[in-house]
Amino acid sequence: MKIICIGRNYADHAKELNNAVPNEPVFFLKPDTALLPAGSDFYIPEFSSNIHYECELVLKIRKVGKHIPVDFAHDYFDEIGLGIDFTARDIQDEQKAKALPWEKAKAFDNSAPMGQRFLALNLFDSNNISFELKKNGTTVQLGNTKDCIFNFSQIVAYVSQFITLKTGDLIFTGTPAGVGPVAIGDHLEGFIEGEKLLDLNIK
Repeated sequence: MKIICIGRNYADHAKELNNAVPNEPVFFLKPDTALLPAGSDFYIPEFSSNIHYECELVLKIRKVGKHIPVDFAHDYFDEIGLGIDFTARDIQDEQKAKALPWEKAKAFDNSAPMGQRFLALNLFDSNNISFELKKNGTTVQLGNTKDCIFNFSQIVAYVSQFITLKTGDLIFTGTPAGVGPVAIGDHLEGFIEGEKLLDLNIK
């Protein structure tokens, strides 16, 4: 199982970090050791002083596929969940300034907490799914798939041109504006269409 993360898929988030809006999907990988099971606490790693939350909808791949045409990509996923792409922003900024890869900032252990369950995608209009992240009871991120630059099918088709997708792979589909830092004692809660799926304490 692998974790594929789509960057800059919401124009407002790209702009808040002074990044160009892409004309094709940008993706990077996290290892399976980045997964943090639901119900676990997230411990801020000692190597960073600026860990940021990025709440994202997550697709679960249901069968093997490569070179998937966009018109058939919907056959390769049927569940959606909620996750957080934790980012060591201080390290990421250092790496970007040196034109080096981001893995140290993105792929560290437990950097991909997941919600407690996946939901059947046929319950929703995939082009109009709202999601929300609260920090200490205050909404900090509000997203909707209607604002994605690349929709789910476009993402799956594009990634499959380079990487074979396997059953159980997870695709983090991008984060909206509102990313920010976490501190010890913070409490994060994530929702899809008002249903709470993620509950995370920061230690």
